[in-house]
Amino acid sequence: MAEFDGRIGIITGAAKGVGKYLAMRLADEGSNLVICDIDEKEVVNTKKEVEKKTERKIIAVKADITNEEDVKNMVDITVKEFSGINFFVSNAGLAFSGSIHDFNLNLWKKVLSVNLFGYFLCVREISKVMIKNKSGSIVQINSRSGKRGNANNSAYAASKGGGIVLTQSLSAELAEFNIRVNCICPGPIFESDLWKNVLFKDYAERLKITEEEVKKVFLDKIPLKRETTFEDVGNAVIFLLSNKSNDITGQAINVGGGEIVW
Repeated sequence: MAEFDGRIGIITGAAKGVGKYLAMRLADEGSNLVICDIDEKEVVNTKKEVEKKTERKIIAVKADITNEEDVKNMVDITVKEFSGINFFVSNAGLAFSGSIHDFNLNLWKKVLSVNLFGYFLCVREISKVMIKNKSGSIVQINSRSGKRGNANNSAYAASKGGGIVLTQSLSAELAEFNIRVNCICPGPIFESDLWKNVLFKDYAERLKITEEEVKKVFLDKIPLKRETTFEDVGNAVIFLLSNKSNDITGQAINVGGGEIVW
């Protein structure tokens, strides 16, 4: 879309997976970006890859989104380099599963801290810049778990459910400044590191089936019988960040092959 030419955006959790894909996709559309991650080495590698392919200006920043000073520094760098912020994609996230009886309290708090408090901190600081220009679009990468909890998933589901309500609250508060806030709830993204490194193994152990059978269990629940891809998520993000969605705010949009989650 030509409308992305020269637009300025911030993406968190951009070192790999969905965040890396979105950085490449949005730069390819013409955006200049600040990409952030707690993994400095990998986010710098992503910067180099995106710049080489797209020839857009990309700045890599090491940032812990639960740390106020890190978040403020991330925003300050963006304003210094680009003079403004047009959009923000909140992608950084953390997932751990386990029985409520065995779940370590500090780990439970950590999941909430990254997925919910970090989202809040980023929007708090980024929206201050957007307000000056009376425009902006914010998209959080949420989850189906934010709409429907399940066993042994209390921390992640609570953090994502909170993210949806926070999105609704932020959209109402920032509407007068023409800042839209939405979130996307993807279906299972089997190509993501979260699935490949954590979820396949967790579900296989819990359900006492093979990892390949785990995939079938999830696909059987989906009317279109297909997994969600990075591209599917990217298409939805592009739409919500573009002027084609000017009348959409405060929504949690399912991108998951027709599986109904409220």
